[in-house]
Amino acid sequence: MNLLAWIVLGLLAGAIAKAIYPGYQSGGILATMLLGIVGAVIGGTLVNLLQTGTFAITTASFSLPGLFVAVIGAIIAIFLYYQFTRRAY
Repeated sequence: MNLLAWIVLGLLAGAIAKAIYPGYQSGGILATMLLGIVGAVIGGTLVNLLQTGTFAITTASFSLPGLFVAVIGAIIAIFLYYQFTRRAY
């Protein structure tokens, strides 16, 4: 059941982040799901760092606040991806 929760959270967070972030982001359903899962890890780690002051890699839970944290993390992941893959003209 935990794997199913990760898939659902990843799909929801990735789809919402792609809808919020300006511009066109390519990728299918698998890329969207992976984006959401990476966002859950980034967001969960940042929230843990802000709450406890210690760095530990954690994930967002499958809840409404966890979805919000995962969307914020996915937006950060999209931003970082485009910063590192930007081509110089």
